[in-house]
Amino acid sequence: MEEILKYFPDLSSKQIQQFEALFDLYFDWNSKINVISRKDMDNFYVNHVLHSLAIGKIVSFKDGSDILDLGTGGGFPGIPLAILFPKCNFQLVDSIGKKITVVNGVASAIGLENVKAYKSRVEEIDFKFDFVVTRAVARLFKLDTWIRDKFKSENINDLRNGIICLKGGDLDDEIREYNRVTEVTNLSDIYPFDFFETKKITYTGYIK
Repeated sequence: MEEILKYFPDLSSKQIQQFEALFDLYFDWNSKINVISRKDMDNFYVNHVLHSLAIGKIVSFKDGSDILDLGTGGGFPGIPLAILFPKCNFQLVDSIGKKITVVNGVASAIGLENVKAYKSRVEEIDFKFDFVVTRAVARLFKLDTWIRDKFKSENINDLRNGIICLKGGDLDDEIREYNRVTEVTNLSDIYPFDFFETKKITYTGYIK
């Protein structure tokens, strides 16, 4: 939690309590349904929570924004972002039902009322969103084929509607084959931890 408070010092007492509760909840759920590696649990707040919250460093979602977390897994980046932006609406989707069970359990336990999670393939989703967020789900060109028609036509945020991806490693080939990426941010410029040395955020705007 020290790392969270260092980079997000303006959290309310409720948000702090929610973040503090996450470790024990995920530790418990992980003993039943493996969604986080045991090694990563030792660095839970940096590798999962702070990593997810990096999106909040490049865009501060306006109240009422609708955000889709595609391939949420155990709830990342959606759960931490939903805590950070309590007046935004988050829909967390994964094709694996047991992962959605974890997401619903965690969200219910900490009283997250701005999260809806369900088992689905993205092609089956007929809602429109301001932003789609992902963490290590698929290559950018593949994501584009899934979500290009999922965006609202009106922008309410300073950043225009689009897809924000948490990525790792060398992205040169991936960006070259997709060639629509608007911006790439090195997370090592935000967080001085070894874990973030090769981590990046890509942003692609869809609605002008």
